[in-house]
Amino acid sequence: MSIRQEIEELERLTLSPYAVRAEQSQGRETPEEPDAIRTCFMRDRDRIIHSKSFRRLKHKTQVYIAQDNDHYRTRLTHTLEVNQIAQTIGRALRLNADLIEAIALGHDVGHTPFSHTGEEVLNSLMKGGFRHNENSVRVLTRLEQRSPGRGSNRDEDAVEGAVVEGLNLTVEVLDGILHHSGYGKRKNPCQTLEGNVVRYADKIAYVQHDIDDSIRAGVLKREEIPARYLEVLGNTHSERIGSLVSDLVESSRKNLQNGIPQVILSPRFEQALSGLRSFMFEQVYLGPYCLAQRDRSAHTVEYLFAYYKKNPDKLPDFYRRICANEGIERGVADYISGMTDNFCIAAFKELALPRRLPGYTRLPIE
Repeated sequence: MSIRQEIEELERLTLSPYAVRAEQSQGRETPEEPDAIRTCFMRDRDRIIHSKSFRRLKHKTQVYIAQDNDHYRTRLTHTLEVNQIAQTIGRALRLNADLIEAIALGHDVGHTPFSHTGEEVLNSLMKGGFRHNENSVRVLTRLEQRSPGRGSNRDEDAVEGAVVEGLNLTVEVLDGILHHSGYGKRKNPCQTLEGNVVRYADKIAYVQHDIDDSIRAGVLKREEIPARYLEVLGNTHSERIGSLVSDLVESSRKNLQNGIPQVILSPRFEQALSGLRSFMFEQVYLGPYCLAQRDRSAHTVEYLFAYYKKNPDKLPDFYRRICANEGIERGVADYISGMTDNFCIAAFKELALPRRLPGYTRLPIE
């Protein structure tokens, strides 16, 4: 029996009947030989965390653009917080922690530079629209390139010039990533409970840490947060996360014990989280500070989109091939959406701002 089979046996013995066992996965688009050590979901996690798109999250904005404070969240730190919260919930419900981790680590790799501003701009410019959750799936199935090498330590390596297109992830991981976004009436849109855990963890994480960052930035004052929500969730960052996690675990465990496979908050806590999220949209995300920053960053993305659409020959070879096969807009959007904030600003400066002539020496002003 291989180590992977031992892990799969342990899953059979310990996981909830409602959990997804790795050996029961719907598999990959292109079948592969099983790994000797890792389950399919562990393998997916490794491929995501070794990808270039995952590494770029460290320089993509969460909320505050052009930040000069190292304590503000980035897309990478947000992703890690989502994973931590989802892992706690998943283990309490005896769900598959490896599947949860793979979904959590990959859920935002399709985000654009400049927070949601880049997404809004590309959505307005693309004929078919642009949504970051769909783009995350595209990044992982089309844009990421991996090594064709075999062996337990080779297939997750992301290397330049690789010849294998996409990371060939499992159906369950891609489904969880695709359906992680939004806060609509449909409480459990994912195929798996693990995916729905990540979906809730995402909301719990960003609402609370965006409050923390907004207070630090001076955009929000503690006393401005509606007391009716704090009375339910708690006054501090850690209290609010703790109470939401506890309620989600307790409510979901009751569902599972009654044969209802749903991850859910109790109505009281659901209302408090939803209300606090709406408050953040009104006061912060759509507030004067963020809107001012949004106008500047939107102009940057719009300029780059127009420039590369007119000059697709200026794109790297990989994206020029996408233009040839799938259309210029698609290739340009793929290139821009993969940019970090810093790279996007540098590209704009290179293309839009005047540069000093070669050999030019400044003369003293007479």
